[in-house]
Amino acid sequence: MEHLLGLLRVRVQRGANLAIRDVTARTSDPYVVIKMGKQKLKTRVVKKSTNPEWNEDLTLSIADPTLPVNIHVYDKDTFTLDDKMGDAEFEIGPFLEALRVRVQGVPSGTVLSRVQPNRQNCLAEESCIIYTDGQVVQNMCIRLRNVERGELELQLQWIDIPGSRGL
Repeated sequence: MEHLLGLLRVRVQRGANLAIRDVTARTSDPYVVIKMGKQKLKTRVVKKSTNPEWNEDLTLSIADPTLPVNIHVYDKDTFTLDDKMGDAEFEIGPFLEALRVRVQGVPSGTVLSRVQPNRQNCLAEESCIIYTDGQVVQNMCIRLRNVERGELELQLQWIDIPGSRGL
């Protein structure tokens, strides 16, 4: 426990304009896999959708904040290997930096930091780190790589663990 900094809750909200992998049905059965170091978590499968809504929380234990978070989207197939529907990665460093800022007395909805899209972070648009309802959250829209199209909407939230190293 003492080697952990805390927990990162990744809310996988939705996918937008994902690739079609079931050609006969002209749709897909997507699910998301999130990896960080040796950890691997996945969402449920949403049947027949290229604009799926998951609204699922996946929680990663953070010991090394320099590791990237890797995201893979797949199309669930019954009789063959699941098809790849793109991947992405992002760093949690900017989010952790914003968490270290003192936020006492700051009104809810205050933007603490902004992360601009660049070639390394897979962001589709500017990502805001916001203080809201007593918590710091980061909303992000991730553009998938190695695929013809598709984006994911995610939200990051930090969870402190009693007895951990903390930030």
